Amino acid sequence: MKDTALSKIHEALGAKMVPFAGYNMPVSYEGVNAEHETVRNDVGVFDVSHMGEFLVTGPNALALIQHVTTNDASKLVDGQAQYSCFPNEDGGVVDDLIIYRLAAEKYLLVVNASNIEKDWKHINKHNHVGAELRDLSEDYSLLAIQGPKAIEAMQSLTSEDLSAIKFYTFKVSDFAGIDNVIISATGYTGSGGFEIYCKNEEVAQVWEKVLAAGADFGIKPIGLAARDTLRLEMGYCLYGNDIDDTTSPLEAGLGWITKFTKDFVNSENLKKQKESGVERSLVAFELDERGIPRQGYDIVDNDGNKIGNVTSGTMSPSMGTGIGLGYVPVALKSVGSKINIQIRKKAVPATVVKLPFYKKK
Repeated sequence: MKDTALSKIHEALGAKMVPFAGYNMPVSYEGVNAEHETVRNDVGVFDVSHMGEFLVTGPNALALIQHVTTNDASKLVDGQAQYSCFPNEDGGVVDDLIIYRLAAEKYLLVVNASNIEKDWKHINKHNHVGAELRDLSEDYSLLAIQGPKAIEAMQSLTSEDLSAIKFYTFKVSDFAGIDNVIISATGYTGSGGFEIYCKNEEVAQVWEKVLAAGADFGIKPIGLAARDTLRLEMGYCLYGNDIDDTTSPLEAGLGWITKFTKDFVNSENLKKQKESGVERSLVAFELDERGIPRQGYDIVDNDGNKIGNVTSGTMSPSMGTGIGLGYVPVALKSVGSKINIQIRKKAVPATVVKLPFYKKK
């Protein structure tokens, strides 16, 4: 089990630690609901240093990225980030990721912790153009500072105007007394804020200064459990739950990052799938009655026949209702469609809804 550079600090703060993607990670500090509300209403800081970082450089960096990802990275300019995914050769998804354009021939790919080794093998296998690749995952740490008060709370730590860093853009600048830090207006919560990339030996100083600067704004450390409820309220896909090696990006509602203006791994087959139509779709649903849908529960029709499965589910801390994502036949994807979630011996009625579940106040 690997530690992040901050694992001992989390333990000292009383965090409940769990194994996650091969790392010793904080799942909660004071409880998922309290931490969730902190991020929705104020500001919280997550240690997500288990995430992977690959540096792609050289004259053919873009050519490789265009081949292995579905989105069109040629649209990026310096200082822009892009959500994308790696398609596999069989119609599924190797991983989802964020691409950062640092310079014309320099890109940072940020991938999921559980997929670092798999992704590294995949991208190297397809590197027929001689792009230069470096796996920086063991050298860099990542903090996510999320919540509506993030800009105000963190402004004293940098000379950058944080309010000028728009969604899915970033700056390489000074932060918390450290130079050459990536300050990225990205995140996984839907409540705004920043992600901070720095070297492992710098992150303890950054963590300490972030908590000090945010003290007057109610900042608290937040664990992975609240990260999951926050992302689910927004309907953001989690790799291993809602997307995996067997799910097509088109089935998963990721057609918006699947651009057929270029050729990429398995693009011909995915294009045919788009033209012929998918047979199942990932939908968002709310329970009509009390109950908590969980990953792996069956979705059934009114006669009790299995028609799909829940991929993510929880009791929404913000709304107090059971919410989830799951795959159903495409005929049931429309908002307002009625389905049932098999919770133990009861088929609980649910309604397909439009994302996000959580609407900002």
